[in-house]
Amino acid sequence: MILITGGAGYIGSHCVINFLRANDEIVIFDNLENGHIETVNKLKTLGKVHFIQGDLKNKSDIENVFKEYKIDCVIHFAGYIEVAQSVEDPSKYYKNNVLGTINLLDVMVENNVKKIVFSSTCAIYGEPQYTPIDENHPKNPINPYGKTKYIIEQILDDYDKAYGLKSIKLRYFNVAGADSEIRTGEWHEPETHLIPNILKSIFDKNRIFKIYGTDYSTPDGTCIRDYVNVEDLTEAHRLAYLYLLKNNKSDCFNLGTEKGSSVKEVFDTVKALTNKEIQVQYEQRRAGDAAVLLANSYKAKELLGWNCKHSLKDSIKTAYLWEKSKNI
Repeated sequence: MILITGGAGYIGSHCVINFLRANDEIVIFDNLENGHIETVNKLKTLGKVHFIQGDLKNKSDIENVFKEYKIDCVIHFAGYIEVAQSVEDPSKYYKNNVLGTINLLDVMVENNVKKIVFSSTCAIYGEPQYTPIDENHPKNPINPYGKTKYIIEQILDDYDKAYGLKSIKLRYFNVAGADSEIRTGEWHEPETHLIPNILKSIFDKNRIFKIYGTDYSTPDGTCIRDYVNVEDLTEAHRLAYLYLLKNNKSDCFNLGTEKGSSVKEVFDTVKALTNKEIQVQYEQRRAGDAAVLLANSYKAKELLGWNCKHSLKDSIKTAYLWEKSKNI
């Protein structure tokens, strides 16, 4: 039985669907602060899914899960993810992301559950010293969000040495898209990610999409990012889980397409695919935005057997259909 923390959220819910395809039995643990009960109810129709509402900051909540279910492995998504909010309120991020994870790991050790796949981020690298970024790139996160993820990675390494808890750290680049059958998708309030924000401007005629910075040292002057499809991403979690079962060895992997797309290219692709006019406004750069973030995913391909099957266009198509389903 697999415990998926944050399974009612964006990436977590897609991961539940992926594991259900293999007939795994899933326990979703989520406080529903950013996840949605509507998503949980949809997932319950797809296979063996149990749901417990709880908060990792309350150790007793997670202890109750391990008392009720025989957990074999944990896929850990639960955490706050907004960079700007982490700068404004770092205490919230350290308490939730770091202390919450320590509670989870302690309960795992107490119950002799020694395998976890952790949702990390390329934000641990900070300003890139070179691109594409591989796993050996220096770690110098520049905001509290990235720092919490890097701290957790270090904690996981320490728990491996001390308690034999084996972990796979998956460092995502920019995640995009929705479930191919439009059963779940990106649903944040407020939304901070590029593609859904462009799409929201289609359905809200009073909304103006803003592009921050047109003077970067890139071909069109806007930031370049590596957009990895959410279904491809969840397949990496499945492969990481199988890798743990087979090798019982901790490791870390970057997950990206190794292909960059600028903000303007993404915007133009959305317009072309949807055939919609979108109001756009150009603004000054935001502090801390790197010109280019691009993944080197060679290690994941070699050791996990992972490959990206979906293009940026695929991600935008499903994201559009998901956003449209919410506006019907």
